[in-house]
Amino acid sequence: MSRLRTRTRPPLTLAIPALLAVAFLLMPLIGILVRTQWGELGTHLGSPGVVEALKLSLLVSLWALGLSLLLGVPLAWLLARVPFKGKALVRSLVLLPMVLPPTVGGVALLLGFGRRGLLGPWLEDAFGITLPFHTSGAVVAATFVAMPFLVISLEGALGGLKQSYEETAASLGASPVRVFFTVTLPMVAPGLIAGAALTWARALGEFGATITFAGNLPGTTQTLPLQVYLLLQDQPEAATSVSLLLLTIAMAVLIALRGRWTGTPVAAREAAATPPVPDEAPAAAPAAGRAPETAARPESAPEPAPHETGHWPLHATVTGFNQLTLAAEPGTTIAVVGENGAGKTTLLRALLGLTPRAHADLRLGDADVTALPPHKRQVAWVPQDGALFPHLSALANTAYGLRAHGVPRADARREAQAWLDRLGVGHLAQRKPAQLSGGQAQRVALARALAARPRLLLLDEPLAALDQTTRARVRHTLRTHLAGFGGVCLIVTHDPVEAVSLADRVLVLAEGRTLQDAPPAEVARHPRSPWVARMLGRNAWPGIASADGLALAEGGRLVVAEALPEGAQALAIIAPEAVSVHRDRPAGSPRNVWPGTVREITAVGSRLRVLIASADAPDLVAEITPEAASELGLADGAEVWTSVKATEITLVRL
Repeated sequence: MSRLRTRTRPPLTLAIPALLAVAFLLMPLIGILVRTQWGELGTHLGSPGVVEALKLSLLVSLWALGLSLLLGVPLAWLLARVPFKGKALVRSLVLLPMVLPPTVGGVALLLGFGRRGLLGPWLEDAFGITLPFHTSGAVVAATFVAMPFLVISLEGALGGLKQSYEETAASLGASPVRVFFTVTLPMVAPGLIAGAALTWARALGEFGATITFAGNLPGTTQTLPLQVYLLLQDQPEAATSVSLLLLTIAMAVLIALRGRWTGTPVAAREAAATPPVPDEAPAAAPAAGRAPETAARPESAPEPAPHETGHWPLHATVTGFNQLTLAAEPGTTIAVVGENGAGKTTLLRALLGLTPRAHADLRLGDADVTALPPHKRQVAWVPQDGALFPHLSALANTAYGLRAHGVPRADARREAQAWLDRLGVGHLAQRKPAQLSGGQAQRVALARALAARPRLLLLDEPLAALDQTTRARVRHTLRTHLAGFGGVCLIVTHDPVEAVSLADRVLVLAEGRTLQDAPPAEVARHPRSPWVARMLGRNAWPGIASADGLALAEGGRLVVAEALPEGAQALAIIAPEAVSVHRDRPAGSPRNVWPGTVREITAVGSRLRVLIASADAPDLVAEITPEAASELGLADGAEVWTSVKATEITLVRL
């Protein structure tokens, strides 16, 4: 498809200056190629002085790279991950050597680390270290000018890495250091490699700061760029040959970086290598060393959990943006629902200890984990996208939490395989996340969370990204395995089917506070929020009770069979199937009749839902059969009448 795209011809006013810029950059390189005496190239490059300078340059550049990695990687992480005052100033200091004239950089190094500088005398007296006119001085100069390339490249890679990967690793029990080395660094490896390559190339070609700070001593500080400077005075042809060598090295680094390391996420490369396995695919051959029947174990007959079980009731008092108290017995599943911005995800992150917006005093069983960091709370989290680590296989992902808790590698992999088998994805143990379908990835993410032996399980819309067929399958799997979980599970969801089928309780949040906390059947019968009522597929009209019914907040009046104290705030719940649709004004017993216009018709299973707008009442959703819609001749824009019997209206006092 991309080959068929129409090519846009650039305007000449832009094309000509662009071509001139290319020519301007290319001309000096062509000059080196044209002026090089190719017949004498071997002689020039093999001379003792050049060989000695090349060896010294490699030594200095490799030491500079090592020092840049040691200091620059933590600095890049600090700039990308930690908010602190003065960050802009620190970043400016990192960029300064890139824009500072090299000789000025050398003077600054002399005033800082020279024998008469700020630290030079102390270094010499305390440690016997003298940097100027010494190889170590050349290393310091090269590090000063080259390290910014590593920091900037790695900071950009860290900034593009979703923190949910690191947060999920912490929820599985990994310490911050373990997260950094097992998740963060592997995932930003392309940016790290690119930055390291640029840093090495820049250190190899450093001249100005080196000659100013470290001098030009043969065998000690005379690197290859300084050798070029000397050769220009007496042997310009040899200087051209050595310049060609440096140019070739620089171009090789840039060509190697182009498209191979930078801008190519780990997951994208793996996805291109192997397509995902569809959920409907038959089980692949079992991994070596496992019996075939293990991979094909049916989900309907799960084995007992592969580790000892416990029972951990939950008690949490949350303050901050969220203001609520939450208590639940072991084995309870709570669906957390509410409008966008109601505080659902903030509640989960507060229980994890990952947000400053809210604080949770949290007790799991007999243990108060309030003061513990996230990796010690035994609270496992499955974010909406699963956050499977793209550089690890499904088996390694599942074993990650066990390894973080100190379980030996063989035992961790054995237990992880058992969990994958129980969730029906054991045959995919060696596949990377990019090679899994959405449903498979979610089951692996769930297996990883359960295998970590949590006392509290938090699921943030775990099925939202799945299609309906896959969602039903994963929902069945999730319900099966939550039944044997000895802790408490909180599931954030916008799907009423998930809330009703998975949860023992439904927690309705509004502006961070509890609006309703009741069994699903009670919430379905008497929702206390218009949003929840609409989520459940019902019409919900807020109003104030009056002597003859309900005065609607959006205008109009509703006649009801129930009686509430006058002035009480209430929510009128009307089931879509209780709404009658007519082409003419109905006669008879209906007490609530309104004219309206059809705005939308959608299919829900074997029935149709009709959205009707009226000037006399709020928008109303009716549910009718396709046959009835055909008889009425309904279409967008059709004028209709709607009616609702007073006995079909349920009032929920707010």
